[in-house]
Amino acid sequence: MTYLVDANIFLEILLSQERQEACKRFLVMAIGNICISDFSLHSIGVILFRNNKENIFQKFAKDVIPKVRIVTLSKESYKDLVEIRNKLELDFDDAYQYKVANDYNLEIVTMDNDFKKVKRDIKVIFLK
Repeated sequence: MTYLVDANIFLEILLSQERQEACKRFLVMAIGNICISDFSLHSIGVILFRNNKENIFQKFAKDVIPKVRIVTLSKESYKDLVEIRNKLELDFDDAYQYKVANDYNLEIVTMDNDFKKVKRDIKVIFLK
């Protein structure tokens, strides 16, 4: 299976947070089968730059980005985001992730409990 890894998994490691070891274990296990959405990639950049951690972003860009597949929402799929938001009560970034996962037939890997709402439509792996 191929996984759509949510930004929070990478940020947990990049910011040396509490659950970083579980996130590292998953990424090592899944290497070669990891996708990241362009939205998540941009979000990681915004957060790291906002926290004056450009050096960490540069290392991430050098070491991690070449090993993952970057996926994006097609132009046609944007029209579906409002319906997804209304049906599943997701915010924009989660609706985007959901739609990308659906379009590319990916399993979502996250720590975001909002994805419990989509478990009947898409397989979601919650890291603890």
